[in-house]
Amino acid sequence: MNRRVLMLAGLTSIFASRATAQGAAAAPKKAPPVPAWRPSFQQPIERVVERFRYYTDQKIDFAVFANGTCAPLGRGQSDTEARLAAELALDAAFHSHPDFTPNDMDDGNLLVSSGRRVHNVVLSDVVAAHWGEINARYREGLTDSEVILTPLGQNVFDDTGKKALLGRCYMFMDAQAPKVMRIERATALP
Repeated sequence: MNRRVLMLAGLTSIFASRATAQGAAAAPKKAPPVPAWRPSFQQPIERVVERFRYYTDQKIDFAVFANGTCAPLGRGQSDTEARLAAELALDAAFHSHPDFTPNDMDDGNLLVSSGRRVHNVVLSDVVAAHWGEINARYREGLTDSEVILTPLGQNVFDDTGKKALLGRCYMFMDAQAPKVMRIERATALP
């Protein structure tokens, strides 16, 4: 079942940073607010890569960041071009409206997509092993003054929402210190 999560946050800062109609210089680009939660546990990158490869039918190239964020790439890019494209995609996701979509996958895992730019796999067995921390700290996965509208209400989360906030925390961690760990190449024709 797909769930669309709508987020409303930071509109005031967006308008404040725009240049005036008279041509005044725009304010310097500021980093967006980030959640306080930095999970104490990591997911196994090998399994994240294997699951993301499965979800894409092995038909796309993608980069993998240190905390497991995956950035789809165009085919035929050199490693240097691929790293740059992945870093730009992550930066664009980080500096854009913070919409994200959690998708329950057929294997029981969750795929959290930040726009169409980057994705995080949340492994169900890792969630089960660390549910205490997730359940206790998921609200710290929100940024200051952030409002997320869910089917349950404003900033009210079911278990899928809590897992989605975990995946989004990994994306924020990667965006604050981007480090492409590897480039994965498609093994099947598109």
